[in-house]
Amino acid sequence: MNLRTPNANEAVGTSNRSRDVAPVSGICTRCVDGCKGNCEIWLSSFRGREVLYPGPFGEITAGADKNYPVDYSHLNIHGYAQGARGLPEGVEIGPDTAVFEDVSTETSYGWDLKVPMRVPIFTGALGSTEIARVNWEHFAIGAAIAGITLVCGENVCGVDPALKLGSDGKVASSPEMDRRIETYRRFHEGYGELLVQLNVEDTRLGTAEYVSHKHELNTIELKWGQGAKCIGGEIKVGSLSRATELKNRGYIVLPDPTRPDIQKSFEDGAIKEFERHSRLGFIDKEAFLAECDRLRDIGFKRITLKTGAYSAKELAMALRWSSEARIDLLTMDGAPGGTGMSPWPMMNEWGVPTFYLQSMAYEFAEILTKKGLRVPDLAIAGGFADEANVFKALAMGAPYVKAVCMGRGLMIPGMVGKNIAKWIENGELPKTVSKYGTTPAEIFVTYEELMEKYQGRFNEIPLGAIGIYTYAQRFRTGLQQIMAGSRNFSLSSVSRKDLMALTEEAAKISGIPYVMDAYRSEALEILDG
Repeated sequence: MNLRTPNANEAVGTSNRSRDVAPVSGICTRCVDGCKGNCEIWLSSFRGREVLYPGPFGEITAGADKNYPVDYSHLNIHGYAQGARGLPEGVEIGPDTAVFEDVSTETSYGWDLKVPMRVPIFTGALGSTEIARVNWEHFAIGAAIAGITLVCGENVCGVDPALKLGSDGKVASSPEMDRRIETYRRFHEGYGELLVQLNVEDTRLGTAEYVSHKHELNTIELKWGQGAKCIGGEIKVGSLSRATELKNRGYIVLPDPTRPDIQKSFEDGAIKEFERHSRLGFIDKEAFLAECDRLRDIGFKRITLKTGAYSAKELAMALRWSSEARIDLLTMDGAPGGTGMSPWPMMNEWGVPTFYLQSMAYEFAEILTKKGLRVPDLAIAGGFADEANVFKALAMGAPYVKAVCMGRGLMIPGMVGKNIAKWIENGELPKTVSKYGTTPAEIFVTYEELMEKYQGRFNEIPLGAIGIYTYAQRFRTGLQQIMAGSRNFSLSSVSRKDLMALTEEAAKISGIPYVMDAYRSEALEILDG
């Protein structure tokens, strides 16, 4: 199987000179003294640590491209010619009632106080990265009108240029956090919610207290690492004064902007930007349970947890401790996925791949259930971008997995809509767009629908938000078709029986029956009949 080739990738702006490369190292088969570039080793020789990160930062999102031995493409969805599960009670099953447009794609999560969503997807953490900041209005309003949850990620208060701290060193005012919450709430209609994440620095700054007391936010999310994979959330800054400010706020900033030699290198132009890192978290059961109690005492009605592609040990901890803590939603983020600023080698080579992680999570959830423990609602993340694979994840994790967390799959529509607005304004519509029309009403198929619904408020909805809504509608329709084909008319009826494994290895890992074994006993009974 062809796995990724190291030492050259567009994400970090590198390439091999030779058409033939060593598959393990990625070094050109014929490495020439005098080569003018541009492999990662060559570029790292004078740009150093910069080459660890996808770029240009703030303008792109990046996703790992390692091809794992088994993934969700190794599963297929069963189709049936009989029955219809999940129709409303009392509805007579037949061709006039079991039509795909009536399939319900709604889901909900929560221990007691449930949060409904119109479709079973929600955004990954959009925190302190520049991509999240400049596109927030599009992302937030788009998620609100689509009826899905929006995760406001870590460090938003900590990097707010207008942040004001009280005499106790805690957040007294954060206009950026205020903007994030208020933007989503302007169009929130009861489906989905906005929740804020906490990492080490957020906890120290009192972010939870701020969003609870000022905004009466209902949900807070704890993180076990996972910002920039397992090493803490990162951003880059291009100003020496800004880097120094963040260091003074308690962040790790590399290289150290207070060192004279680093300041001189910045003045010379050798160092062009600084990395702001968060600290590694350290988990402990008693501390975790105590933190959940503290957050509830502050006023939060729901507590969620996001964890990453850690080992089976940490996965077991997350499931068992979340059960004891009555966590409302546990999101497990597998490898590879994409992120704002994870080191490129780590994105590709670190962590348990999503398919394997979910397989273990289901096994562990079953063990806890048999012990009489309630498993919290689960969500899975890591590389999802379409309704077919979302269906597979929901079915593979049934009845525990309630939704799929998506990063770039939900960010892209927001950026596309935003850019269409710019292109129209500047008279620069590319042919890929202009072939559908030259006005928003001609280009966006949901434009008139949203104008009719929101009428006097329609002008407050940016085109990026319409892009997210339009994508969500397409996702919903595609999911309805898949669900109807598997004779599931609500998500609660979806089960592992709706999947088949295309390879014996995928069957062994997931526990999903191999295609030649699935429904075989039922088939033989019919033949014997």
